[in-house]
Amino acid sequence: MLDDWIFIGIFLLLAPIFPAAALLIPRLIAPRKPNPLKTETYECGVETYGETWVQFKAQYYIFALVFLIFDIEVVFLFPWAVAFDQLPMFAVLEGVLFILILVAGLLYTWRKGVLEWV
Repeated sequence: MLDDWIFIGIFLLLAPIFPAAALLIPRLIAPRKPNPLKTETYECGVETYGETWVQFKAQYYIFALVFLIFDIEVVFLFPWAVAFDQLPMFAVLEGVLFILILVAGLLYTWRKGVLEWV
């Protein structure tokens, strides 16, 4: 019984070390050759003109979040659709309920005008 907890303890000790090492090792071995050209602001390799800090509309972020939600929906629905003929009726009804909740969210965002690209 105690042997099982030893592995968990080792994991808890090593878990912070790997991310810390991934952050510290490049800082230690990376070359440091600062120069003014490297610190300039650029967009896709092209120098910017005018103000470089531009405030984007929040609608772009909301549109991306809605896309992400419905993209994750596919991840949950794909296994359900593959095993559709082998599922009991309760699981089918749960899947239909999940789809109805997502459709309600889609209708809500549609009526709010989030999906209109302005």
